[in-house]
Amino acid sequence: MTASLVLYGSPLSPFQRKVEAVMALKGLDYDCEDVNVMGMPDWYKEISPLGRIPSLRDRDIAEDGPAGTITDSSAICGYLEKRQPEPAVYPADAFDHGRALWLEEYADTGLAMTGGLGLFRPIIFNIFQRKAPDLETARTTWNEKLPPLWDYLEQYLDGRAHFIGDSITIADISVAAQIAQTEMLAGLPDKSRWPVLVAHFEAMKAHDCFQRNNAGCDKILAKLVPEKFDLS
Repeated sequence: MTASLVLYGSPLSPFQRKVEAVMALKGLDYDCEDVNVMGMPDWYKEISPLGRIPSLRDRDIAEDGPAGTITDSSAICGYLEKRQPEPAVYPADAFDHGRALWLEEYADTGLAMTGGLGLFRPIIFNIFQRKAPDLETARTTWNEKLPPLWDYLEQYLDGRAHFIGDSITIADISVAAQIAQTEMLAGLPDKSRWPVLVAHFEAMKAHDCFQRNNAGCDKILAKLVPEKFDLS
Protein backbone atom coordinates (compact mmCIF):
# COMPACT_ATOMS: atom_id res chain seq x y z
CA MET A 1 0.00 0.00 0.00
CA THR A 2 1.37 3.39 -0.98
CA ALA A 3 1.44 6.40 1.32
CA SER A 4 -0.72 9.38 0.49
CA LEU A 5 2.39 11.58 0.41
CA VAL A 6 5.27 11.07 -2.01
CA LEU A 7 8.46 13.13 -2.07
CA TYR A 8 10.28 13.56 -5.37
CA GLY A 9 13.97 14.39 -5.11
CA SER A 10 17.14 12.96 -3.63
CA PRO A 11 18.14 12.19 -0.04
CA LEU A 12 21.38 14.12 -0.67
CA SER A 13 19.41 17.34 -1.05
CA PRO A 14 19.45 19.42 2.16
CA PHE A 15 15.99 20.70 1.23
CA GLN A 16 14.63 17.17 1.00
CA ARG A 17 16.39 16.44 4.30
CA LYS A 18 14.49 19.33 5.87
CA VAL A 19 11.13 18.14 4.55
CA GLU A 20 11.78 14.54 5.58
CA ALA A 21 12.62 15.68 9.12
CA VAL A 22 9.37 17.64 9.36
CA MET A 23 7.33 14.69 8.08
CA ALA A 24 9.06 12.31 10.48
CA LEU A 25 8.60 14.66 13.41
CA LYS A 26 4.89 14.86 12.63
CA GLY A 27 4.59 11.09 12.22
CA LEU A 28 3.54 11.33 8.57
CA ASP A 29 4.02 8.29 6.34
CA TYR A 30 5.56 9.04 2.97
CA ASP A 31 7.18 7.45 -0.07
CA CYS A 32 10.28 8.75 -1.83
CA GLU A 33 10.92 8.75 -5.57
CA ASP A 34 14.37 9.71 -6.80
CA VAL A 35 14.81 12.41 -9.44
CA ASN A 36 18.07 12.81 -11.37
CA VAL A 37 19.02 16.44 -10.73
CA MET A 38 21.68 16.35 -13.46
CA GLY A 39 19.20 15.27 -16.12
CA MET A 40 15.70 16.05 -14.90
CA PRO A 41 12.97 14.17 -16.77
CA ASP A 42 10.27 16.12 -18.58
CA TRP A 43 7.53 14.92 -16.24
CA TYR A 44 9.37 16.47 -13.31
CA LYS A 45 9.99 19.77 -15.11
CA GLU A 46 6.23 19.96 -15.57
CA ILE A 47 5.81 19.70 -11.80
CA SER A 48 8.78 21.90 -10.90
CA PRO A 49 9.19 24.63 -13.55
CA LEU A 50 12.23 26.09 -11.74
CA GLY A 51 13.90 22.68 -11.73
CA ARG A 52 14.15 22.43 -7.95
CA ILE A 53 13.90 19.51 -5.58
CA PRO A 54 12.10 18.31 -3.65
CA SER A 55 8.49 18.38 -4.73
CA LEU A 56 5.68 16.85 -2.70
CA ARG A 57 2.64 15.06 -4.07
CA ASP A 58 -0.48 14.55 -2.00
CA ARG A 59 -2.10 11.57 -3.67
CA ASP A 60 -5.35 12.34 -1.87
CA ILE A 61 -5.58 15.39 -4.15
CA ALA A 62 -4.20 14.05 -7.44
CA GLU A 63 -2.35 10.90 -8.47
CA ASP A 64 -0.38 12.42 -11.36
CA GLY A 65 0.49 15.61 -13.21
CA PRO A 66 1.09 19.00 -11.63
CA ALA A 67 -2.17 18.92 -9.68
CA GLY A 68 -1.68 17.83 -6.08
CA THR A 69 1.98 18.86 -6.02
CA ILE A 70 3.91 21.56 -4.16
CA THR A 71 7.48 22.56 -4.98
CA ASP A 72 9.99 24.33 -2.70
CA SER A 73 10.86 22.98 0.72
CA SER A 74 9.53 25.98 2.64
CA ALA A 75 6.21 25.84 0.83
CA ILE A 76 6.03 22.11 1.49
CA CYS A 77 6.78 22.51 5.20
CA GLY A 78 4.16 25.25 5.44
CA TYR A 79 1.63 22.90 3.87
CA LEU A 80 2.57 20.04 6.18
CA GLU A 81 2.13 22.32 9.22
CA LYS A 82 -1.45 23.07 8.15
CA ARG A 83 -2.14 19.46 7.18
CA GLN A 84 -0.80 18.05 10.45
CA PRO A 85 -0.64 20.87 13.03
CA GLU A 86 0.76 18.77 15.87
CA PRO A 87 3.48 18.67 16.84
CA ALA A 88 4.03 22.19 15.58
CA VAL A 89 7.36 23.10 14.00
CA TYR A 90 6.50 26.79 13.60
CA PRO A 91 6.13 28.76 16.88
CA ALA A 92 2.68 30.08 17.80
CA ASP A 93 4.01 33.38 19.14
CA ALA A 94 4.05 35.97 16.35
CA PHE A 95 7.58 37.25 16.98
CA ASP A 96 9.04 33.78 17.48
CA HIS A 97 7.26 32.67 14.32
CA GLY A 98 9.00 35.46 12.43
CA ARG A 99 12.36 34.52 13.92
CA ALA A 100 11.85 30.91 12.87
CA LEU A 101 11.08 31.98 9.31
CA TRP A 102 14.22 34.13 9.29
CA LEU A 103 16.46 31.29 10.43
CA GLU A 104 14.85 28.96 7.90
CA GLU A 105 15.68 31.51 5.20
CA TYR A 106 19.19 32.04 6.60
CA ALA A 107 19.81 28.31 6.29
CA ASP A 108 18.07 27.84 2.94
CA THR A 109 19.85 30.79 1.33
CA GLY A 110 23.01 31.67 3.26
CA LEU A 111 24.20 28.21 4.24
CA ALA A 112 22.88 26.55 1.09
CA MET A 113 24.43 29.01 -1.33
CA THR A 114 27.77 29.01 0.47
CA GLY A 115 28.15 25.41 1.53
CA GLY A 116 26.11 23.78 -1.20
CA LEU A 117 27.48 25.67 -4.19
CA GLY A 118 30.94 26.22 -2.74
CA LEU A 119 31.70 22.84 -1.18
CA PHE A 120 29.14 20.11 -1.83
CA ARG A 121 28.73 20.64 -5.55
CA PRO A 122 32.41 21.10 -6.40
CA ILE A 123 33.03 17.71 -4.81
CA ILE A 124 29.95 15.57 -5.42
CA PHE A 125 28.86 16.91 -8.80
CA ASN A 126 32.41 16.45 -10.09
CA ILE A 127 32.44 12.89 -8.81
CA PHE A 128 29.09 12.22 -10.52
CA GLN A 129 30.65 13.50 -13.75
CA ARG A 130 33.75 11.35 -13.24
CA LYS A 131 35.93 14.40 -12.64
CA ALA A 132 38.40 15.09 -9.86
CA PRO A 133 36.80 16.89 -6.89
CA ASP A 134 37.47 20.63 -6.91
CA LEU A 135 39.11 20.69 -3.50
CA GLU A 136 40.57 24.17 -3.97
CA THR A 137 37.10 25.72 -4.17
CA ALA A 138 35.84 23.52 -1.36
CA ARG A 139 38.81 24.41 0.85
CA THR A 140 38.27 28.15 0.34
CA THR A 141 34.62 27.76 1.22
CA TRP A 142 35.37 25.73 4.34
CA ASN A 143 38.09 28.00 5.69
CA GLU A 144 36.94 31.46 4.60
CA LYS A 145 33.29 31.60 3.58
CA LEU A 146 31.47 29.30 6.02
CA PRO A 147 33.04 30.49 9.32
CA PRO A 148 31.25 33.88 9.38
CA LEU A 149 27.93 32.08 8.89
CA TRP A 150 28.72 29.68 11.72
CA ASP A 151 29.75 32.62 13.92
CA TYR A 152 26.27 34.12 13.56
CA LEU A 153 24.56 30.84 14.46
CA GLU A 154 26.83 30.28 17.46
CA GLN A 155 25.93 33.74 18.76
CA TYR A 156 22.24 33.23 18.03
CA LEU A 157 22.11 30.01 20.03
CA ASP A 158 23.83 31.77 22.94
CA GLY A 159 24.36 28.53 24.83
CA ARG A 160 20.84 27.16 24.31
CA ALA A 161 19.88 23.73 23.03
CA HIS A 162 17.41 25.19 20.49
CA PHE A 163 17.32 28.36 18.44
CA ILE A 164 13.83 29.28 19.63
CA GLY A 165 12.08 28.05 22.78
CA ASP A 166 12.55 24.65 24.36
CA SER A 167 11.60 22.32 21.51
CA ILE A 168 12.52 21.61 17.91
CA THR A 169 11.30 24.16 15.39
CA ILE A 170 11.80 24.66 11.67
CA ALA A 171 14.82 26.80 12.60
CA ASP A 172 16.63 23.85 14.20
CA ILE A 173 15.68 21.53 11.37
CA SER A 174 16.69 23.92 8.60
CA VAL A 175 20.09 24.75 10.06
CA ALA A 176 20.92 21.12 10.81
CA ALA A 177 19.83 20.03 7.34
CA GLN A 178 22.30 22.44 5.76
CA ILE A 179 25.21 21.75 8.11
CA ALA A 180 24.76 18.07 7.33
CA GLN A 181 25.46 18.92 3.69
CA THR A 182 29.04 19.87 4.44
CA GLU A 183 29.55 17.57 7.44
CA MET A 184 29.07 14.48 5.30
CA LEU A 185 32.05 15.49 3.15
CA ALA A 186 34.34 17.52 5.41
CA GLY A 187 33.29 16.74 8.98
CA LEU A 188 32.17 19.11 11.70
CA PRO A 189 33.16 22.73 12.22
CA ASP A 190 35.89 23.23 14.82
CA LYS A 191 34.25 22.38 18.15
CA SER A 192 36.63 24.63 20.07
CA ARG A 193 35.42 27.66 18.12
CA TRP A 194 31.74 26.74 17.67
CA PRO A 195 30.97 24.41 20.62
CA VAL A 196 27.25 25.23 20.95
CA LEU A 197 26.55 24.99 17.23
CA VAL A 198 28.37 21.65 16.96
CA ALA A 199 26.50 20.28 19.98
CA HIS A 200 23.23 21.45 18.44
CA PHE A 201 24.02 19.73 15.16
CA GLU A 202 25.09 16.49 16.81
CA ALA A 203 21.85 16.38 18.81
CA MET A 204 19.75 17.08 15.73
CA LYS A 205 21.56 14.53 13.58
CA ALA A 206 20.97 11.89 16.26
CA HIS A 207 17.27 12.74 16.54
CA ASP A 208 14.78 10.21 15.19
CA CYS A 209 13.44 12.68 12.65
CA PHE A 210 16.70 12.58 10.66
CA GLN A 211 17.36 8.85 10.71
CA ARG A 212 15.65 7.85 7.47
CA ASN A 213 17.50 10.53 5.53
CA ASN A 214 20.79 9.73 7.30
CA ALA A 215 20.48 6.12 6.16
CA GLY A 216 19.73 7.12 2.57
CA CYS A 217 22.72 9.45 2.42
CA ASP A 218 25.05 6.92 4.02
CA LYS A 219 24.09 4.31 1.43
CA ILE A 220 24.90 6.64 -1.47
CA LEU A 221 28.06 8.14 -0.01
CA ALA A 222 29.53 4.77 0.96
CA LYS A 223 30.04 4.14 -2.76
CA LEU A 224 31.11 7.65 -3.75
CA VAL A 225 33.03 9.08 -0.81
CA PRO A 226 34.34 6.37 1.52
CA GLU A 227 36.30 8.92 3.56
CA LYS A 228 35.78 12.58 4.42
CA PHE A 229 38.01 15.17 2.77
CA ASP A 230 40.59 17.09 4.77
CA LEU A 231 39.94 20.74 3.89
CA SER A 232 42.09 22.31 6.60
